[in-house]
Amino acid sequence: MPTLVELVPYDPKWANDFSTAEGLLRKTLGECVVAVEHIGSTAVPRLAAKPILDVDVIVSGLGDIPDASAALIRAGFEPRGNRYDDDVWAFLLKCPSPQIRVYLCPPTNQTHERRMLFRNYLRQHDDAALAYSTLKRRLAEQFPYDGDRYTLEKSAFISKTVCAAQKDTV
Repeated sequence: MPTLVELVPYDPKWANDFSTAEGLLRKTLGECVVAVEHIGSTAVPRLAAKPILDVDVIVSGLGDIPDASAALIRAGFEPRGNRYDDDVWAFLLKCPSPQIRVYLCPPTNQTHERRMLFRNYLRQHDDAALAYSTLKRRLAEQFPYDGDRYTLEKSAFISKTVCAAQKDTV
């Protein structure tokens, strides 16, 4: 059954929710964790978002992924796979709002690096964050029960923003 693409106004509690999630993930995954990063729209102040915390967990290497995956599953996370063959494995913890979507990544993963560029650019450029929020609201109205299409339609904006962010860091 399709689920509604639900956008809610920014909630300042998301920063605290992330801190709690980070503690849980570090405890669950142990020493293989290199970094835990809050990504996605809930990580950008004032940005409307789906009430799901997106979290990248960078582990020491690809060899840590099987044990880390097993630990997340034991902790109640549902495995969502490596959908894009990019060495990023997704998991979802369905809990009272916000849910937590975790992505296990090895160091120097390009998907993770792009996510960080995008997040940081939106945090530093209010005009880009507003444009993204406007796009997301339009797409949520246009594709209310098609999350894949909603995500796909954002990709050009995201790519353009990542390119702008890369130019800023040069």
